[in-house]
Amino acid sequence: MVHRMSKTRQYYVYMTTNCSRTIYTGVTSDLSRRVYEHKNKLIEGFTKKYNVDILVYYEETNDVNAAIAREKQIKGWIRRKKVELIESVNPDWKDLGKDFEGA
Repeated sequence: MVHRMSKTRQYYVYMTTNCSRTIYTGVTSDLSRRVYEHKNKLIEGFTKKYNVDILVYYEETNDVNAAIAREKQIKGWIRRKKVELIESVNPDWKDLGKDFEGA
């Protein structure tokens, strides 16, 4: 019998924006792929329509239920609270997606 170490699956809650600082919050198990999809307008809907493709915030967990709950929590916040969360780790709203290009 072959024993394989199982890699813990990671889940990400993330926020993207555009030049007008419209904020979108989402959840994914592959942040690199999702950043690529947003930047290349491969996902129909809000992010494509409003060109929301700049990754400005993300957090990571290995618990899918925690990720989904956190996404819902953040989506329920008023804008000011979302901005405060982004600026607590990314005060200049730099594109963190560059860290995932080609990953």
